[in-house]
Amino acid sequence: MLYIMTGTFVTITLYDTIFTNKTDFTMKKLLLFLLMTLCTHSDAQWNNPHPGKLHQNTLYSSFSSAPKTLDPARAYSTDESQIIAQIYEPPLQYDYLQRPYQLIPLTVEKMPTITTIKKDGKIVYTIYDLKIKHGIYYQPHPALPGKRELTAEDYVYEIKRLASPAVSSPIFGVMSDYIVGFKDYAKTLQKAYQNNHIIDLRQYPLAGVTIINRYEYQIKIHGQYPQFIYWLAMPFFSPMPYEADLFYAKPELKEKNMTLDWYPIGTGPYLLQENNPNEQMVLFKNPNFHGEKYPDVGEVSDAQNGYLKNAGKSMPFIDKLVLSLDKESIPRWNKFLQGYYDRSGISADSFDSVIQLDKNGNPVLTKAMQEKGIRLETSVSPSVFYIGFNMLDDIVGGASEKNKKLRQAISIAIDYEEYIQLFMNGRGVAAHGPIPPGIFGYEKNNINKVIYFWDGKEVKRKPMIEAKKLLAEAGYPNGIDPKTGKALVLNYDVTSTGNPDDKAQLNWMRKQFAKLGIELNIRNTEYNRFQDKVRTGQAQIFSWGWLADYPDPENFLFLLYSANGKVKYGGENATNYVNPKTDLLFNEIKNMPNNEKRLAKIRDYLAIIQEDAPWIWGVNPIDFTLSHQWVTPTKPNSIAYNSLKYQQLNPQLRAQLREKWNNPVLWPLWILLGFLVLIFIPLMITYWLRENRSSIRKYSDTM
Repeated sequence: MLYIMTGTFVTITLYDTIFTNKTDFTMKKLLLFLLMTLCTHSDAQWNNPHPGKLHQNTLYSSFSSAPKTLDPARAYSTDESQIIAQIYEPPLQYDYLQRPYQLIPLTVEKMPTITTIKKDGKIVYTIYDLKIKHGIYYQPHPALPGKRELTAEDYVYEIKRLASPAVSSPIFGVMSDYIVGFKDYAKTLQKAYQNNHIIDLRQYPLAGVTIINRYEYQIKIHGQYPQFIYWLAMPFFSPMPYEADLFYAKPELKEKNMTLDWYPIGTGPYLLQENNPNEQMVLFKNPNFHGEKYPDVGEVSDAQNGYLKNAGKSMPFIDKLVLSLDKESIPRWNKFLQGYYDRSGISADSFDSVIQLDKNGNPVLTKAMQEKGIRLETSVSPSVFYIGFNMLDDIVGGASEKNKKLRQAISIAIDYEEYIQLFMNGRGVAAHGPIPPGIFGYEKNNINKVIYFWDGKEVKRKPMIEAKKLLAEAGYPNGIDPKTGKALVLNYDVTSTGNPDDKAQLNWMRKQFAKLGIELNIRNTEYNRFQDKVRTGQAQIFSWGWLADYPDPENFLFLLYSANGKVKYGGENATNYVNPKTDLLFNEIKNMPNNEKRLAKIRDYLAIIQEDAPWIWGVNPIDFTLSHQWVTPTKPNSIAYNSLKYQQLNPQLRAQLREKWNNPVLWPLWILLGFLVLIFIPLMITYWLRENRSSIRKYSDTM
């Protein structure tokens, strides 16, 4: 028998003596539940998804789909980077407070020494010398002997992994053009893996990467590539101890899916304590972390905005991060309002109840949000979300005039201005090319003349009559496929959770194609499968996006560089677009400083790709982030992901407000219990009289 309170114990005992027949079992359970519920402390948070953890120094957040990999050599999406960047440490990082974004040392003693080697006045090689700090140690791990110190060899080992066929790094195509000997090294490893399943990369030297001593190493690249230093702040160039690589290469571990994809090992402020992508992922403070001080210098407004509150203090501040799987936007939003998630975005359904515009047209929080002490942070995201055409596809791809006009017609038909208003509450601008606002090369007045025109007052999207004309010239008058005599059918690959928001957006997309008479076949797949389809060229039309790795236009223009083709080279040119003219311009642009000459080249480049239309250029979003009052103000940073160490919260205040916001409402249960008592008292009396009729009769006979 369950004991809760003395009064409850007595009631349940009495109740058990009355209801003894098996036919009364269901009713007994119902009343027992009501009694237990009502006797529970009235302040209990029955809806708490994190019971018993009210006062812990833990940050709570969510994820909507599982990351594909946590291997720093392979991961290249935002959901993966947000976890990896807390665990792994590349040699450089971005200053948390300074803008424009500036690189600073992370594990190295100082910024790399850069030396150029010239021949006949031309830069033939560029050499980067890096010296790491002493006394940096890895997290505890069974693959490592005791307390393992970080060494230069670990950084070199990871660079070698980028060329390994067993890893298939997405940046191999880019790096093979720069790191000396990288292409040949990949061929060497390819042969080595034909004879062995486990390879120690220390046994295979790489010409362009050299260990100088225990704490120094050198990277040698072909020619000049100013953006290379930005890569040194990305997880791809994090250290990897050889012991870990060999440990996880064991067949018995691979069979159990125990690999670096799911069991990261780093020197960063956090380690992955729990990895259950079907429920939750937990990051815990690394006990071996070398320590880092919160920056004390920033922009003029940083002190006013509260970003310097922790200046000079030791990081990290948060003990644990709990990421819960939450696929639906409405439950995520409700948990944020209840205080069970500490930060949140704003879904389209919730936008009007959260945001209103002031007299100047600026977004501000509604009174209800202000009363809860919620804080709003906005920032223009250096990103682009687009629809890509697979340029290897016979219908929508290729360089033929016919297929190009089909892509142009579709680009005009899909009204992204309408999309932004319907599904993003105006939180974005229609993109005219791959370069987003905030990145050099973006010009507000440089419109995409294939899709837009200037009417003398404003920029407008071309009318549908222009799109239908292009469609007819492409060989599909009114959207009819001459081969079948029916509507042209195009396949659109997406990853949808099936929630109402996704369904509404997909229905909207069907209508955009229907304006041309084209039938859109939506093929919904799980995210990992979707990535595989794009990687192997099986997708025809698909949604994709790119957030800046570093603040330079090259990081966006390389998405359309032929040598980065997804299918042929495994790079990030997801559409597999090829044009020798843009390739030539790209190679000129990437090495130029930000000046008028570079800007002129970028304009020429944009004009060509706008005409070729490998993308439907999509949206440059504006980020809205909400934080509860117990979370210390966090400066928005769209470039760096290692921001967890800077965050701080007040768990005591959170516990108090959670209790205030989530007190159970008990009076309906009391009414229900009273109603049940009134109904069942006569039934219980009748039942008792029936069961004891013979005893009563005998008692009466003796009188």
